[in-house]
Amino acid sequence: MRAVIQRVRGASVTVDGAVTGEVDTGVLVLLGVGPGDGEAEARWLARKIAGLRIFSDDEGRMNLGLVDIGGGALVVSQFTLYGDCRKGRRPSFVGAAHPDVAEPLYERFCVMLREEGVTHVGRGVFGAHMDVRLLNDGPVTLILDTP
Repeated sequence: MRAVIQRVRGASVTVDGAVTGEVDTGVLVLLGVGPGDGEAEARWLARKIAGLRIFSDDEGRMNLGLVDIGGGALVVSQFTLYGDCRKGRRPSFVGAAHPDVAEPLYERFCVMLREEGVTHVGRGVFGAHMDVRLLNDGPVTLILDTP
């Protein structure tokens, strides 16, 4: 699995004019699922994101995790994270898992974040055209790949 994590002061997803998910202080997670990804990768990533120390403590140092601050997560499925742009000018997406595999794992990942202590988990709509808005905090943007 691959995730782009952005520390945010707020983020939302809109589909067909309706907000489907939002978060105040926390993270926006753009989540890609690759072939061969499963429960173990989703659990590792959920645990990593919930505890990743990217929020400032009282001294301004990044020492606090998402759970420590009571922050939320907005998770947006993003198969394009597996786009291969090395040849030509059109990305190839053969490195992304098939939707039949990716969608249930995306849903399971969202549940796992809650199991790891993230109190609010907002979602996009798998496979939909989404408008994603965010107020990046920092900015702090990280890319995580599962082992």
